[in-house]
Amino acid sequence: MNKFAFLIHPLTFEDFFRKFGIARYLPETWANRLLTKLPPLRVSEISGVESAYGSTTGNFVAVMLTSRQMVDLPVEYVLRRIIEAGKKAEKLGARILGLGAFTSVVGDAGITVAQNLNIAVTTGNSLTAATAIAGTRQAAQEMNLDLKKAQVVVVGATGSIGTAISHILANEVRNLVLVARNEERLEKAALAVRKLYGQSVSVDCTNNLAGAVRLADVVLATSSSAEALIQPEHLKPGAIVCDVARPRDTSERVAKERDDVLVFDGGVLEVPGDVDFGLNFGFPPRLTYACMAETMILALESRFENYSLGREYQPEKIVEIYELAKKHGFNLAALRFNERVLNQEQYRIIRENAHKKMVGSSICRPAATF
Repeated sequence: MNKFAFLIHPLTFEDFFRKFGIARYLPETWANRLLTKLPPLRVSEISGVESAYGSTTGNFVAVMLTSRQMVDLPVEYVLRRIIEAGKKAEKLGARILGLGAFTSVVGDAGITVAQNLNIAVTTGNSLTAATAIAGTRQAAQEMNLDLKKAQVVVVGATGSIGTAISHILANEVRNLVLVARNEERLEKAALAVRKLYGQSVSVDCTNNLAGAVRLADVVLATSSSAEALIQPEHLKPGAIVCDVARPRDTSERVAKERDDVLVFDGGVLEVPGDVDFGLNFGFPPRLTYACMAETMILALESRFENYSLGREYQPEKIVEIYELAKKHGFNLAALRFNERVLNQEQYRIIRENAHKKMVGSSICRPAATF
C-alpha cells in the first residue's frame, strides 16, 4: 500500500494546551520540561486522497516540541526526536515521510533524518516554492503590479525554499533583495544568483529586514524564525506579502491594521478527493500546505524516494513536482491569510486604500532642497 506519514509539531504552547488541556495549569517551565519527555504521538489518520490516477492514505505523527524549543534546544537532540517520530511512521506502515514546519529546517534540512530511516523522506520544499511563486504571480495580477518592475524581497533567502524562490524570481524580476541573518551564507547566496543570471537582474543582500521590507513592492517570507518578523509598520502601501513560513513570518496585526496591503499564506493547495485529515489545522475542508501535498503526490506516484532534501537549488524537482500536482488535480487555493479568504471586493478595497495612502504621502512629502 502506498501509505505516507506527515510530521507536525505544536507551533506554540497554546497548540499543546489544546491537545492536553490539563497542562495549561502547569507553570511554563514544567510544561516546557514535559514536552521534552513526551514520545512521538500518532495524531490522526488521513483518508480520502484520491485522484484520477489512484488513492493514498496516511497519518499525522507529532514531534512533541514547540517551534521555540526546536530553535533553542541542541540540534542533535531535536534531530533525534524527529528520527524517533519517523520510526513511528515506519511502524504505522508509511513508505514516505513528509517533514512539516520546523522538522524540515532543523540541521541539514532532512538529510540526516533520511539517513536514519528505512523509508523515503521529503521536506516538501520543491512544491512549496513552486506554489509560492504561483500565488505571488496571482497576487501581483490582482494588484495590477508588473512583477518585472517590482522591488522584490526574499526573507530567509539562505534556506532551501528561499534559495529556490530567489533563483526562480531572478528570471522574472529586475530588482531582487535577499535577506537573511547569516552574512557569510547570504553573500554566497547572492553571488550564486548573480553568477547564474548575470546582468538580467540586480541582486542585493542585507540582514536589515525592516529596511529591506519598507522598500519592497513584493515580499516572500520563508524564514525559520520562531516569532513574527514583519510588522504593520514595516510595509509600504500596496505591498504584497506571500508568507510560506510556519510559524508565519508576518504578524497577524498586519491583516488587522493594514487595509492597504495584500498579505496571504503561500503554498496552499486544494487536495483531490473527499479528504479527511482527522485534524483541524485552521483550513477549510480539502485545503492543505504544499509540503504535505508533495508527500501525498509522491505516494500517489509510488515514488518512494528521497525528494526535496538539503538546501541546494533543485530546479528539475520543482518543475517535476508542480507538473505532477497538476496531473493529480492539486490546485492552487484561493489566496487567504489566517482563515480569511480574499475575494475580488477585498482586492478592490486594498487597491483603493493603497492608492489613497500613496497619493496622500506624495502630497504631504516636503519639497526637496538642493
